[in-house]
Amino acid sequence: MVNERQLSMIQNKIKTCAFTGHRNLGDDFSVKELEKQIQEVIKKGVEIFYNGMAMGFDLLAAERVLYIKRKFPNIKLIACVPFYGQEKSFKETDKKRYAKILKKADEVVILSEKYYKGCLHERNRYMAERGDILLAYCKQESGGTAYTVKYFKKNFPEREIIFL
Repeated sequence: MVNERQLSMIQNKIKTCAFTGHRNLGDDFSVKELEKQIQEVIKKGVEIFYNGMAMGFDLLAAERVLYIKRKFPNIKLIACVPFYGQEKSFKETDKKRYAKILKKADEVVILSEKYYKGCLHERNRYMAERGDILLAYCKQESGGTAYTVKYFKKNFPEREIIFL
């Protein structure tokens, strides 16, 4: 049985949100909707955002969290880097965005010193395991984003997924 103190701790738990999404954003993608959903989860109590720092959706979501942080200074961005040097294959403009985000992130977690087969899935599991909410832009049945959504649903069926 849960006593009043434990119930208060559960209710006041800092909530977390993990992002997952494709590198290529479709015509249906809306930055305004992304910002709206980030603000909605903040209203639900989310204070910590986990971001995988991949090109496309991840970088955009990280930039939006940093922008919204001006209005909600208590929120935190945790950059979850799967391996040191992840950005080396990025286009030059994305490398600059990546570096800027890392400088402004509240915490940077580098999961491996070097690339290995499976390290991107490891990063995705790391974020999913820490997210009370998964904010997803998933339009395909396969790939890293679909893997993360399936992993989250299977392992944390009580947790919320918000699809953009």
